[in-house]
Amino acid sequence: MDLRDARDIRTAVLEEAVHQRVDGIVAADLSAFDGLPPTVRKVLVLGDAPLPGDPTGADVVIVDPAVHGSTDELARKYPDVEFGRFVEIIDAATLDQACVAARTERWSVLLFRDPTKIPLEIVLAAAADANGSIITVAQDVEEARIIFGVLEHGSDGVMMRPRAVGDTTALSAAAQAQSPDLDLVELEVTEIRRVGMGERACVDTCTQFREDEGILVGSHSKGMILCVSETHPLPYMPTRPFRVNAGAIMSYTLSTEGRTNYLSELRSGSRVLAVDVKGRTRVSTVGRVKIETRPLLAVDAVAPNGVTVNLILQDDWHVRVLGPGGAVLNSTELKPGDRVLGYLPTADRHVGYPIDEFCREQ
Repeated sequence: MDLRDARDIRTAVLEEAVHQRVDGIVAADLSAFDGLPPTVRKVLVLGDAPLPGDPTGADVVIVDPAVHGSTDELARKYPDVEFGRFVEIIDAATLDQACVAARTERWSVLLFRDPTKIPLEIVLAAAADANGSIITVAQDVEEARIIFGVLEHGSDGVMMRPRAVGDTTALSAAAQAQSPDLDLVELEVTEIRRVGMGERACVDTCTQFREDEGILVGSHSKGMILCVSETHPLPYMPTRPFRVNAGAIMSYTLSTEGRTNYLSELRSGSRVLAVDVKGRTRVSTVGRVKIETRPLLAVDAVAPNGVTVNLILQDDWHVRVLGPGGAVLNSTELKPGDRVLGYLPTADRHVGYPIDEFCREQ
């Protein structure tokens, strides 16, 4: 969090930043780091200012080599301090400088003057095998979210000047939105039942799903089954690799920040988690949701710990779920004893948020 221009809100923002456990506090002079806990990285960004006689009060010092000399020489002189380079990208020449910095420097702080993210894509691609960290300056939290998602990898970090108390919390949430892996479990199918007509939802996303990916869906918030996307060939229609024929409209699915959503409340612009058979996740934006009346099928399964799981989905053989090893299983051909992949959230839910309270779903 960049506090060089925080002024009247500096104290409040600093307390917020420490509470949110931000990775680093950015300042223009060493005195600004007084009293900071050792868990917070102290980042000194010099600009045109001279290097302090003893910079060891900072953990990282970002310099302009034209003003302060090469980072290699500075690192040899001050071995207890990490040095990095600041580059402002305004044209092709400075973009080349940014690519070199990203490949060679321990820290690269990049400021892109143009709103397009194509130069950042070029830098990230150029530094794909490098070991340093790329920190990109963001003007606000919305731009930070975009930066974190560029080339599906994003910048290693974002440096932002807060405009108000609360910006630090929002930035922390944006950084954590890079979805964590999930511990999937094998569920044993116990019963298949036809349950009549009802509305089911097809979730059409803005994502090209892989063959081993789908979304987690379940009738209860504490147990979900991995429904595969329509990436696998069908005899009567082309594949639609952006779609998951997910389940009955009251079903839960996983969203961002640990939330769940009912399938019925998803809209264009909503976000869901795409999940693969190894539990790796990525955030997927919903393009539309198609709700139509169809015959429905209930799948009951049980986890190794005894938790029961239910999924109600369209009664049609081309609606599929994923099994161990990425096996693609037609829902209408499931039988007791078959194994499917699922996920067991541990918390109950209130308006989609996890909460520690008594709740029984049946």
